[in-house]
Amino acid sequence: MITVEPFTQDRIGDVLDFERELRYQEPDTFFMDAGEDYRALLERSFQDGRFCNAVSLLAYWNGRVVGRIDGVILAARSDAGCTCAYLDWICVLKEERHKQVAQRLLRELRQALKSRGVDTLIAIMAHNPDSLRFYRAVENASIHDEAVWMDLG
Repeated sequence: MITVEPFTQDRIGDVLDFERELRYQEPDTFFMDAGEDYRALLERSFQDGRFCNAVSLLAYWNGRVVGRIDGVILAARSDAGCTCAYLDWICVLKEERHKQVAQRLLRELRQALKSRGVDTLIAIMAHNPDSLRFYRAVENASIHDEAVWMDLG
């Protein structure tokens, strides 16, 4: 049975194992190394105030992370209410896809955000067939615009 748990600092090892497995299963898709530099970044994120609006959940199956979802509540003065969130990332191990893991993660994220006063979750769709199929099947959702990524460098 799949359980969904918050991504807390004591679960960083589980997340690193998950991410290493992702890179093993899909070496052409995930380029960032899940090594010690990444571990240090994750450790620091739990003390960094910029992450106070981050909501990260992990899907466990038999004690192993098989999926992860990360969102952030957007704090902008345009609505002054923090009622909007952004879905930054959702991923499930290739061998666990099509088993309702992503749907469960998304449902749990939506509930967590709603409990914090959010009423809209925005996601940028990846253009691979699995992502497109997933997002087009999400309940109570509609596809609007394309995203523009602007480099600030």
